[in-house]
Amino acid sequence: MDMLRDKNRSMEELSLKKLEDQVIVITGASSGIGLVTARMAAKKGAKVVAAARNEDALQELVKELKNEGHEAIWVAADVGVEEDVQKIADAAIKAFGGFDTWVNNAGISIFGKTTEVSIKDMRRMFDTVFWGVVYGSRTAVDHYMDRRVPGAVINVGSFFGDRGAVVQSTYSSAKFAVHGWTESLRMELEKENAPVSVTLIHPGRIDTPYNEHARSYLDKQPTHIGMIYAPETVAEAILYTAEHPKRDMFVGGQAKFLALLGRLAPRFTDKFMEKTLYRTQHDDRPSNPPEASALYKAGYGLHERGTNKGWIRETSYYVKATKHPVLTSAIAAGIGASLWAALRKK
Repeated sequence: MDMLRDKNRSMEELSLKKLEDQVIVITGASSGIGLVTARMAAKKGAKVVAAARNEDALQELVKELKNEGHEAIWVAADVGVEEDVQKIADAAIKAFGGFDTWVNNAGISIFGKTTEVSIKDMRRMFDTVFWGVVYGSRTAVDHYMDRRVPGAVINVGSFFGDRGAVVQSTYSSAKFAVHGWTESLRMELEKENAPVSVTLIHPGRIDTPYNEHARSYLDKQPTHIGMIYAPETVAEAILYTAEHPKRDMFVGGQAKFLALLGRLAPRFTDKFMEKTLYRTQHDDRPSNPPEASALYKAGYGLHERGTNKGWIRETSYYVKATKHPVLTSAIAAGIGASLWAALRKK
């Protein structure tokens, strides 16, 4: 193919299918961001391969999508097990002949101090958050390389993968690893001129059951308090990059702001996060017991939102701006010119 022979072609120049012509694999599809993304993708015409550990929730989701006239299958799988990840790919190939986008979304967190969280719990969380991404990325890349048709790998990171966090040190460390893995994978594939788009999504704080599913070492229940974004904002970013190759997508200005602040003023950012994160990551309720967490077993499913407290933003204007950079630049230039003209008059 000309695309494979062109050594000067960048990842952004790959031509991906329209979503309505795609088969999209979504891990962690039984709740939160994955659930919303599966529903949105189906409504846009994509064939959905929904994967998670919660078999009952997946069955209900696929039944719902089929009743609405969409094509979908479910695969019960633990992404922390390499053989399970291959099972997802095999199911997609058997049902639809292949897949075009693979979304590594499955995740779980641990709330606790660095010196208190057990090594066993840390390892288990890394199995899901980091190794699940590695297994999924490699499986998808192998499929695209064998097929020699462009495809997308979309890894859901976190603004805690751009900046260390108190209380969620294990999750933050795993997301740092995801970010590093994604960058390395992207560069190697681009150097080989491989037909693969690799995108890293950087969400801010999102209103999902993330906190309820987490393993907690705290006395009080983990909760997002403050400005929170709806899971639809992340799904919008994911589905946009399934059609348009993009290196990074930040969801919410807070995610981009903290990433930049951490680079430009690291010590100030340390103090800022020490001051704010301890009090904005838990509620006044007693914490869920360890056995209620989804660290070692499937959490409850079919819930898009969590029990967070704060101002929930249903739209991320940062995502909108990233999707329309030329228009955004023109508007910004117009505003800047108007302000400059006003200042000159004064």
